[in-house]
Amino acid sequence: MHDTKAAVDAIAQWLRNPEAAQAPSRNELAKAVRNTARTLEHDAPGHSVELRVPPFVAVQCIEGPRHTRGTPPNVVECSPRTWLQLATGLIRWEEADVDASGSRAGEIAAWLPIIPLRSSAAE
Repeated sequence: MHDTKAAVDAIAQWLRNPEAAQAPSRNELAKAVRNTARTLEHDAPGHSVELRVPPFVAVQCIEGPRHTRGTPPNVVECSPRTWLQLATGLIRWEEADVDASGSRAGEIAAWLPIIPLRSSAAE
């Protein structure tokens, strides 16, 4: 969890306000996305919902029926920035621009935020 928090903290200003902060490097962004997605996978184990954050990661989570072939019935896909804003609580599920399909896709919202950040720039 410490690595995940450090990865998120490294790009926190950009998450809050991309116009006022330097964009993270591809490696910084990838590390934050992968760590938060894998934390979700750990915290909400299962195979009912697949979270996709291209081009960095796809994980399965949420207890329930296991999916093994083809496109999973419950998929959440979003951009790296959107995922990180959800994972940090800077935006709510209802506000996020996500492509969610399947009756259980929205269950991810119950596990968010993963690493809460305050919405103000003051730490």
